[in-house]
Amino acid sequence: MYPAPVSLPDGNRIENEQGQEPTVRPVGFHEFVGQRRACAVLGTMVNAALARAEACDHVLFAGPPGLGKTTLAHILAREMGANLYTTSGPAVERAGDLAGLLSSLGHGDVLFIDEIHRLNKAQQDALLPHVETGVVTLIGATTENPSFSVIPPLLSRCRVITLEALGAESIGRVLDRALSDSEHGLGASNLELSSEAREALILASQGDARRALGILEACAALHLSSGRRSEPLSRETVREAGGRIALRHDRDGEEHFNVVSALIKSLRASDPDAALHYLARLLEAGEDALYVSRRLMIFASEDVGNADPQALALAVASHQTVERIGMPEGRIPLAQAVTYLACAPKSNASYIALDRAISDLEGRGAMPVPMHLRNAPTKLMKELGYGENYVYPHDVKDAFVAKENLPSALGGRVYYEPTEAGVEAGLADRLRSLRARRKTDSS
Repeated sequence: MYPAPVSLPDGNRIENEQGQEPTVRPVGFHEFVGQRRACAVLGTMVNAALARAEACDHVLFAGPPGLGKTTLAHILAREMGANLYTTSGPAVERAGDLAGLLSSLGHGDVLFIDEIHRLNKAQQDALLPHVETGVVTLIGATTENPSFSVIPPLLSRCRVITLEALGAESIGRVLDRALSDSEHGLGASNLELSSEAREALILASQGDARRALGILEACAALHLSSGRRSEPLSRETVREAGGRIALRHDRDGEEHFNVVSALIKSLRASDPDAALHYLARLLEAGEDALYVSRRLMIFASEDVGNADPQALALAVASHQTVERIGMPEGRIPLAQAVTYLACAPKSNASYIALDRAISDLEGRGAMPVPMHLRNAPTKLMKELGYGENYVYPHDVKDAFVAKENLPSALGGRVYYEPTEAGVEAGLADRLRSLRARRKTDSS
């Protein structure tokens, strides 16, 4: 079993090889539920380190909470026969906390830092000398994307192991183990789960083993005090104990950007069903509805554009409606906007055209504006030729003047190439005709 913790200053712990810590954690990689790839990699690392009589490689566990990052750190240290120091980012936020902890480490020790992303850059820099010398083995755990939350020099010295949310089968095995363990689990209570309760627990866990065990413990307390000890635990008890689906969402975290990206890309793929799914996930997780509506306005112009000019008007109206009526009713215009944008014809031709014009500016600089397009508010400017030969389009047939308006060095350049989608197809036909007339009359 796991070694008994000995108190260290500022909430840190050292765990050695004496004593036992009451736990239902697995004691080896072979007992760990789920994460087969991660366990295989870690097992190979440990075996290689022991064969070389060297410290193990540094590891950074990344993934959602409740997947066993701390447990894997315990197992790795145990397999290495090493002392395990544990701390967390929030526990060493004060100046000097991390330095004091590092000074207490010895050769071959393992340092586990949970929520390593909470360390600031200076603190992460302070870890580098200890990591580079290999005197200690660093194990970090983060629920954030390490590419953004861990400094590159530290990241490059660690083997990043990504943990995935547990499947239903794995969560079921975790529950079964807790129910059958008489020493550290609920085995002594003879508690049974109905099939409906088991399904509800697995669903409510959302792949988080720690959450599954927490709900199970709360359910057991309610059930065993209800006078129905002889009956299997029911779905209703799971709900009463708080076993409802809790969507994982962080407005500043990776999952936020993953779901928002999925919404936009589903809209772009003209898939209203997928888009509604991701909209629901955002709203049910508590995302700011105005943030969502702002993204829809951008999409309406960027990805629908002139293929359906009404899309932008609808997106703007949706934003204004959400702003005025708030939630939960604001979900209604958002759903209307999402389904309309998903089904609308798509074109990014207008902003691609602007990017082409900007590219020319970056490569050529600002060129003189043709004289006939210049404003001539003074007599001197008129004498210099400003505005000379300008023809007011509304004074001629079709309101079209076949004169080149680009700077002379860019004459004939084409930026806007309308697609054949939706309304833009009509614009494409008209523009082909106008460009042909301009080319003919200008030559």
